[in-house]
Amino acid sequence: MKIKKIGHCCLLIQTNNLTILTDPGAFSVSQNSIKGIDIILITHEHSDHLYIGSLKEVLLNNPEAKVLTNSGVAKILDQEGLPYELLEGRDSRQINEVLLEAFDSRHEEIFEEVGQVKNTAYFIDNKFFYPGDSYANPGKAVDTLALPIAGPWCKIPDAIRYALSIKPKKVFPVHDGMLQKDRIGGSHKIPEKILTENGIEFTVMNEGDEKEF
Repeated sequence: MKIKKIGHCCLLIQTNNLTILTDPGAFSVSQNSIKGIDIILITHEHSDHLYIGSLKEVLLNNPEAKVLTNSGVAKILDQEGLPYELLEGRDSRQINEVLLEAFDSRHEEIFEEVGQVKNTAYFIDNKFFYPGDSYANPGKAVDTLALPIAGPWCKIPDAIRYALSIKPKKVFPVHDGMLQKDRIGGSHKIPEKILTENGIEFTVMNEGDEKEF
């Protein structure tokens, strides 16, 4: 499995001849010119995960791509006349021998009910778990975890405890668009230290980085 970090929570995942794009949001634009995408997974409706202008560009360049998402996002796509298929709850689907599993949750709390939308985490190919803006636990072994690391709902201690509870072999940070080195600056030292001490490999991925997992 090869994962390229486009930016923030937008990832390009290649596994078993399937190319998957996650959350084409407003914090990145490089996804707009990518071709060869088979599946677009959208975890929830916030603009840093779903930017309609970006999604339209991606679909224009990948007319055969399927959007898989939940009913919260679906309401917005219906308004825009954009095609999609639901993958939510505890549904699963196998495409090109790649298993895609949904794990519904709610967006982690920002403040009380603010931003409390439906969030669907996705487990890809029995290996990679992408929780969106949640601390969802799939209840089974995770090889690689995309760890949300920053934002108005996310504190470093909570992120670290989440990773420790999942016990993946490997972690890389997402939801860190505001921490990129050309903005405020990286802030991964503490989770890197603690998770490494607990036997979990932590790899910093900046925008444009690509790594074999």
